[in-house]
Amino acid sequence: MSDIQRAGTTPRYSDFTVHQGVVYCVEVPPDETADIATQTAQMLASLAVLLERAGSGKGRLLLATLYLVDMADYDTVNAVWDAWVPAGSAPARACVQVGRLASPGWRVEIAVQAAVEP
Repeated sequence: MSDIQRAGTTPRYSDFTVHQGVVYCVEVPPDETADIATQTAQMLASLAVLLERAGSGKGRLLLATLYLVDMADYDTVNAVWDAWVPAGSAPARACVQVGRLASPGWRVEIAVQAAVEP
């Protein structure tokens, strides 16, 4: 029996994985035509659902990495992020600019790690 829990597993990825009390999630924009604020809000809403399904939540985030195609979007992404993260529970976070993401319409991609409820 594996000590790794996976959900929504396909040949390429899982919606989330859990190992030793930590859940790992990555989210990409569901709507490639949306503006950066909408893409970010949609992804964070999806991440909240995935974290809850995994036995965690956005208040238990440990680490977040945001990948932006254009750093001009940084302030807009931060405004959406700041409204989503519960006060006093901001995780360690990195935000990096990348040359491109896997799909041309994606302007942001987010990876998080969070503690699972004991």
